[in-house]
Amino acid sequence: MPTPVDVSNCPSSHSLGNKAGRTLWGAVWLLLYRPSPKPCHFWRRFLLRLFGAEIGRGAHPHASVKLWAPWNLRMGDHSCLSHHVDCYCVARVTIGAHATVSQYSYLCTASHDIEHPNMALTTAPIVIGEGAWVAADVFVGPGVTIGAGAVVGARSSVFKSVEPWTVVAGNPAKVIKRRELAPGGPRGVVDSTQP
Repeated sequence: MPTPVDVSNCPSSHSLGNKAGRTLWGAVWLLLYRPSPKPCHFWRRFLLRLFGAEIGRGAHPHASVKLWAPWNLRMGDHSCLSHHVDCYCVARVTIGAHATVSQYSYLCTASHDIEHPNMALTTAPIVIGEGAWVAADVFVGPGVTIGAGAVVGARSSVFKSVEPWTVVAGNPAKVIKRRELAPGGPRGVVDSTQP
């Protein structure tokens, strides 16, 4: 007969300092971060940096973003965590430069070992590569890397890493096609100097 699952005695693997930091961050998030007006990205970048996050120039962490431990967050230049993103960064979450995580997405760096009788906590980092786009309401699981330039379609669930410049969608996410950029510069302006 298999050993029964017993979650009645599961001591936390987090230090007292970690718990205290998260408690303090929760108060700062509630009183100073969350109520900040939409265009005040500079203020939110400042608060996140105070708590150890590495935040690049022009990054856009929106006011409704939930962050479990800001010291585990790395946002590249001009990256974006959009409205109501839940960044459960028990392990490190890295958002590359010019990458976007759209509204209501969930970045989950932690799970539980279902083969352990006490369902021990497991963690693994998430990396969103430069120029990648995670569309609305996407779940990204622990240990996943979404390659540079990749696109994850709305409402997808990603449990395995995504190759650079690939479009994936579905639950679980599957490859749809390669991503190829149209010629031209920003906002679709064609550069006439290119052949």
